[in-house]
Amino acid sequence: MWAAQYAGWSSTSYLPGSLWHAHEMLYGFTLAVITGFLFTAVRNWTNRPTPTGGWLMAIAGLWVVGRILILTPYAWSSALANAAFPVVVAIGIGIPLFQSRNRRNYFFVVLLILIALAVLYVHLAQLLGWQAPPWVGIQVALDIVLLVMSVMAGRVIPMFTTNAIPAAMSRRRLGIERVSLGAVVILALMDALQIKGASLVVLLVVAASSHFVRWWLWAPYKTFRAPLVWVLHAAYLWIPIHLALRIASELQVIVARLAVHALTVGAIGGLTIGMMTRTAKGHTGRTLKADAVDVVCYSLVLAAAIVRVLGPLVLPGLYASCVLVSAACWSAGFGLFAIRYWSPLTRARIDGKPG
Repeated sequence: MWAAQYAGWSSTSYLPGSLWHAHEMLYGFTLAVITGFLFTAVRNWTNRPTPTGGWLMAIAGLWVVGRILILTPYAWSSALANAAFPVVVAIGIGIPLFQSRNRRNYFFVVLLILIALAVLYVHLAQLLGWQAPPWVGIQVALDIVLLVMSVMAGRVIPMFTTNAIPAAMSRRRLGIERVSLGAVVILALMDALQIKGASLVVLLVVAASSHFVRWWLWAPYKTFRAPLVWVLHAAYLWIPIHLALRIASELQVIVARLAVHALTVGAIGGLTIGMMTRTAKGHTGRTLKADAVDVVCYSLVLAAAIVRVLGPLVLPGLYASCVLVSAACWSAGFGLFAIRYWSPLTRARIDGKPG
């Protein structure tokens, strides 16, 4: 839909084109991915149920309502529905977390509430004409998603790498972990307060460097024969690239949207397709080994990031074409996943276990 709008073939909602696109990819696509991950993970972390049955259907229905209302003139209803969704998700994971006193993961509830405030801000800034632009809400939410990805990637990528390739010997260093995650937290605060200038550039240098070192310690160079693992490493690499490109944008060397799409298309898209194939196999009782179709899905999504971010830098005269080619690759990658996994995900597990 965004590619069609960008090409001038259609219009969308009361949110101007690029803001609608950012809203839907962040509060629609990405938040749905985070929700599915948390509803599964929290159940495993706490041994207590997360929403199922009618409650889960109602939450999914609220998400669908938000996607529909954003395309209608009912702006206030759209604002309420989209802000309510992360709040309901926070309740869905908060109950089992608090019941089990799983304090280590309480912060996910806080982050979901902050995302709800960010999406509400986007709508109110647009509807009420606030002086601060709606894009502040988009940037802060992106920083929150960056924090979520950084935390979860640090937990699973070294583990998955070691399990699949024991000789890789992925490592974690406490100092690097603290600096990389702390830098993202400070970045979110600075973006919320609209702090720019030299202090932001210094923070971005620290963040980009620490995240690159973190990634290198996980031994990505030893994963080339394990697609189910290297896709996660390839996706995470886009995080230090995103932070490095933000430095360039703050110095006005490149436009900011290239840095944004390194995070969204590259990191979010890559980690999503990588984790979706892994969980789809694991939760249907299949062997955790990527096949040729999986590799094509990975390649298409990562190609979308390369074309969207690096294409305009190399071929600035073909910017519009790069956007459309990237959208086609992205859609093809996730579309192929939907076709490939429709049957396994709509049938009983092959090992007879529940799920």
